[in-house]
Amino acid sequence: MPNSAINQVKQICRAYNINPSRQKGQNFLINPEIIEKIIQAADLKKSDTVLEVGPGLGILTEELVKRVKKVISVELDKKLFDFLKVKFAGVSNLELINADILRSPVTGCRLPVYKIVSNLPYNITSHFLRKFLTAKNRPAGMTLLIQKEVAQRICAPVGQMSLLALSVQFYGQPKIIDFVKRDNFWPTPEVDSAILTISKIKNQQAVDNYLAGVNEEFFWRVIKISFSAKRKQIHNNLAAGLHLPDEEIKKMLKKANFDPKIRAQNLSLADWLALVKSLSL
Repeated sequence: MPNSAINQVKQICRAYNINPSRQKGQNFLINPEIIEKIIQAADLKKSDTVLEVGPGLGILTEELVKRVKKVISVELDKKLFDFLKVKFAGVSNLELINADILRSPVTGCRLPVYKIVSNLPYNITSHFLRKFLTAKNRPAGMTLLIQKEVAQRICAPVGQMSLLALSVQFYGQPKIIDFVKRDNFWPTPEVDSAILTISKIKNQQAVDNYLAGVNEEFFWRVIKISFSAKRKQIHNNLAAGLHLPDEEIKKMLKKANFDPKIRAQNLSLADWLALVKSLSL
């Protein structure tokens, strides 16, 4: 990475007394080529409204405001927010908000249709995905720069499934676009990253149709119980979590054509739906 880009970022941080915080996931992307890959992956249109989370020094923001109708950038850090207000003074299609995105009602009725494009702080990834994939008003799509290992877990195939993978794959279609080396950031993080898109995000009506009468809360309760002790077979976890005799759970599994010895990571979404239906009878 050219020293000039790093020096420029350091100069800005000194001028505004910004000390990048690892706790807040503040690793600033400094390679414009990666920015362009993110933009291309987002498939933006001039009429789009984009929600950006953790704009940092506004490098991605600069490109977003050029390409869409409206950008709403939510920054938790007050010093970064103050810098962004100066940097983007006079930019009419950018709204800057100083808030915690996990507590902010920014996705209310004033954002009827929107996309999320973000270099997401690593430490909020799981909570962020849960909030927006289950929100009353869900995005049309997401393009995120997140930790490489987390992106790989999200896109895991049957046999390597996790609660995180199921939670994302149930509500949308995740895809890894590219991997990003850690030296594209300053300060340099300890891990590499990945550009992840999530498309075809289901609204609540689509979720209800998919579940076909199965209670959504019970569906996730069964899955969470099944993953509660990863090394145990599903029947052990379900018997303990649902407070039912182990033999009764085994009979239910056999009746639904599942091997009683199966483990949670080996079930697909379709398998989970069939299993939960059998437990609901």
